[in-house]
Amino acid sequence: MELRQLRYFVKVVELGSMGQAAQSLGVVTSALSQQISRLESELSTVLLRRSATGVTPTEAGLAFWQQAQLALRHVDEAVNAAQNARLSGHVRLGLTPTTASVLGVPLLKAMRAQYPDVRLQVVESLSGNLSAMLNARLLDLAIVFQGGSRGRWLTQPLLNEQLLLMVHEDLAVFPDGKALQLDAVAQLPLVLPSGTHGLRAVLNAAFERAQAWPNLLADVDGLALLMDIVQAGIAATVQPGSAMARITNPALHAYPLDEPTLRRVSYLATLPEEELSPAALALRRTILDVASDLVNQDRWPGASLHES
Repeated sequence: MELRQLRYFVKVVELGSMGQAAQSLGVVTSALSQQISRLESELSTVLLRRSATGVTPTEAGLAFWQQAQLALRHVDEAVNAAQNARLSGHVRLGLTPTTASVLGVPLLKAMRAQYPDVRLQVVESLSGNLSAMLNARLLDLAIVFQGGSRGRWLTQPLLNEQLLLMVHEDLAVFPDGKALQLDAVAQLPLVLPSGTHGLRAVLNAAFERAQAWPNLLADVDGLALLMDIVQAGIAATVQPGSAMARITNPALHAYPLDEPTLRRVSYLATLPEEELSPAALALRRTILDVASDLVNQDRWPGASLHES
């Protein structure tokens, strides 16, 4: 039994005419009659009495019509509920400053185009803070730099980001196309995130392996101030390519580093799937699509899609 057969039957009973029902439904009368006959055959009973003046339901047909109306109403309500939940709602998303600088605007544009009734609350903060907010159920989704299952939220790898030396040409100039050794980086005055920042732990480990001790000028956790210092030529830094997304200064250059471990993996972290609303599920899918597009279009500097 198909839903269209129920709809056809209900319409025929309402109008009392095969021809009028077919016209209302936008089908030919023969096709409508054939579907009604199949329905009667499946139920092994006659539902309609046909005459020259039209059709009327039999006793069985009248009982079936009443229940069919109820079933169709429930189906329509289910469809409306699903559509309304999918296209509306409030979703809380956490982004780190570097991720927000690349992903933020394209993601909001995509969500506005596809799900205009979904309202986003975007929180920009450090990865560790976002993780704590996920654990406290203050966020539905976040892009963080810790993988695995933590607390009651889950992660999936999203991107690999190469870490680069960023320096003003007044401070230092290096040959293009050649990866730099860490001992050369360590000789520059550097401004880096503080020790509580996950990126700093990666850098400290790499410098220690290279037996190179960085000339640290300042610890700065705010991306905007950190990049202002670098643009002023006061110090250099090591950041993912996304830190350059808002930089238009032609005197600021980014150089690759000869150290394979100097990369960062971005993870899409969410509450368990059974706790995500349809709006949150739609946002998750959109994040994956937009991030993939940005990487494929070379609009996410130094990033590549995670192989998994």
